Amino acid sequence: MFFIAACACSAGATATFDEVKSEFTPSDTLILDRHGELLHRLRTDTSVRRGQWVALADVSPALRTALVLSEDKRFYEHSGVDWRAVSSAAWGNLWNSKTRGASTITMQLAGLLDEDLKRGAAGRNVVQKIGQTVSAQLLERNWRKDQVLEAYLNLVPFRGEMVGIDALSHTLFGKAAHGLDNREAAVAAALVRAPNARVAQVVQRACAVLKSLETSGANTGKSTRASADCEGLDLFATAALQRKAFDASEGIAPHVARQIVSVRPEPVEAPDSRSTSTSSARIAGARPAAQSAIRTSLRAPLQRYAVQTLQQHLRELQGRHVEDGALVVLDNASGEVLAWVGSSGSLSNAAEVDFVTALRQPGSTLKPFLYAQAIAERRITAASLLDDSGAQIQTTGGLYIPQNYDRQFKGWVSARTALAASLNVPAVRTLVMVSPDAFQKQLVALGLPLRESGDYYGYSLALGSAEVSLLNLTNAYRALGNGGRYSPPTLTARPELVEGPATRHKTSTQALDPRAAFIVSDVLSDPLARARTFGLESILATRFWSAVKTGTSKDMRDNWAIGYSQAYTVGVWVGNASGAPMWDVSGTTGAAPIWAAVMNYLHKTQPSRAPQAPAGVVQTAVQFDAGAAAPTEAARTEWFLQGTQQSYFAINSIANSAMDTRARGLKRSKITPDRPPRITTPATGTIIALDPDIPPNRQRVSFTAEGSNLRWLLDGQVFAKGTAAQWLPWPGRHVVQIASERGEVLDEIRLEVRGAGVRVSQAGSVGKR
Repeated sequence: MFFIAACACSAGATATFDEVKSEFTPSDTLILDRHGELLHRLRTDTSVRRGQWVALADVSPALRTALVLSEDKRFYEHSGVDWRAVSSAAWGNLWNSKTRGASTITMQLAGLLDEDLKRGAAGRNVVQKIGQTVSAQLLERNWRKDQVLEAYLNLVPFRGEMVGIDALSHTLFGKAAHGLDNREAAVAAALVRAPNARVAQVVQRACAVLKSLETSGANTGKSTRASADCEGLDLFATAALQRKAFDASEGIAPHVARQIVSVRPEPVEAPDSRSTSTSSARIAGARPAAQSAIRTSLRAPLQRYAVQTLQQHLRELQGRHVEDGALVVLDNASGEVLAWVGSSGSLSNAAEVDFVTALRQPGSTLKPFLYAQAIAERRITAASLLDDSGAQIQTTGGLYIPQNYDRQFKGWVSARTALAASLNVPAVRTLVMVSPDAFQKQLVALGLPLRESGDYYGYSLALGSAEVSLLNLTNAYRALGNGGRYSPPTLTARPELVEGPATRHKTSTQALDPRAAFIVSDVLSDPLARARTFGLESILATRFWSAVKTGTSKDMRDNWAIGYSQAYTVGVWVGNASGAPMWDVSGTTGAAPIWAAVMNYLHKTQPSRAPQAPAGVVQTAVQFDAGAAAPTEAARTEWFLQGTQQSYFAINSIANSAMDTRARGLKRSKITPDRPPRITTPATGTIIALDPDIPPNRQRVSFTAEGSNLRWLLDGQVFAKGTAAQWLPWPGRHVVQIASERGEVLDEIRLEVRGAGVRVSQAGSVGKR
């Protein structure tokens, strides 16, 4: 019999304390930053509720004393088995009198360590009891008393699914084990004896423990007043047993936690399917949820600042119907994610949705890659003149008429100005040269896995009609900052990079011509080129070198700011999970202030210098002459791919005509004197989508007509004279007419304006509509 018992007890009794501790698996996974600081706690085991292993020194003196008084008064005197208690229990059983059980803390621990010794529904049989006795004595020979008590506190089952003191103290009392007072310790000790007893039984048992604590006179640490009659203990215990303070997810990086442990929440039902779609974002470092702690590449101080900054700015924008936002910071050299804020948290109605990986329309933020490709293919240079004039782009939904920032089109502008000032028509003309299909392939090479082919998107791809994730888009900008070299981002910090400076990712590929990437970076960092649209005092200007681009999707549904410095790339998105439009949020009032705040935080003490020019680029002094079509750009020095440089750029009527016939889908009407008076642009049935990147009161629709002595009427009201007119648009359906001096209507068109706008009153004041 003793041989059988010895065999039964061997599994648990022969294990060392360090082995038991190392095999302990919490039900939560701790997400740590690169230096080991706690970022987030996420429950990953739903079958049981175990907290972290708690050292005995971190358990309150009150609880240690209460447990020993309740379960094993001679714990520090016996060697695993309390033979006095055994004989007392045997004598009581003989005379059928009620006595305390003889099981010591060490014997209970032996039962917890060995599956064969665990108590069944009918209790332990004789063999199990003998095995438990032998195992307890073996444990005491190999373990110290403090190790026995520490292991017991961490492995003992409490109420319901709770196992261990860490889960109990956080769930019932909302605090760590070191903070438990006398009353809380008494309730905890009572639950050891009867984990799932009724509240009245728990209160009765806790009261007895509380009286023992006071009688013992031991130093139980800080406590609330606990009188001998246990006044108020019933109300306290009832409230504690109903409390569920141990949240399944807690901290400042919930979306990172789910990403890194490959755990996904229950599907979140959102009003717009776009908000819950996730990209095939390539993240290294995702792993099964088997580890109790996972170290990530994040920086805890930066993560906290990013969360606070995003929420603070969104609170300021709440009056403009903005609820959601996301932010990601990448290390340029290694691709490590340094901050990841997936949503606005409590400000959002879809806080569980990770907008770092959700697919949204990027607006103008794709333009830098288009111009870089065109430069790399030697179709244009940064000084090439592009026509920014009224154009009609045929789409399946009607005619799209792009609008620019100020009151009229710029005419002929350089590619540098067109990109930095985010002009739409030159971007579309550039895509005509590159082709949508080639551009789509370039975006895919940069890590933007578009769902459709370039021909599917057509020329609207230049203005961001595809859907991408913030993570992939930010990483594509990181490739620009790295001279066109692409590598996937990672959430895992490489050990050699935790303390030292980051080094280049070893698996990067050359996705873009490094010379073109350098030139585009120079354009995006040029405040003078940006000034035509954003002004010289823009929020995008930093005291250190940085390159940045903003973008807004149609109807103001998405607003972006993506940019990079020498060391970091920061991407910000704001919008609404439902896809509802924002109100009066432009490229510089939505995401840009958040981008600027985070970038300034990163460079409080760290400098950022402009990249060095790669081999194969040259700088040349250039002059411009756009003729009468537009103001001439100032002379400057410009970067060129070697072999494409020239010093003089001019436009004449021959070039103008060639441009008109070259761009498929871009139509411009010629004035023919022999024709009767008519409106030449826009065509009837035109749908005008106001550019959300541009404040409404800065947009204009251009009208042209053939004839002489013409008067322009809008919905029956005269608003201009001559063969050309400019109109400040507002949403709705409108009738535009031209009439003779006698009031005879000569021609008319009908058009529709979509998007937010402003309306000019008859008195000339401007009011929001």
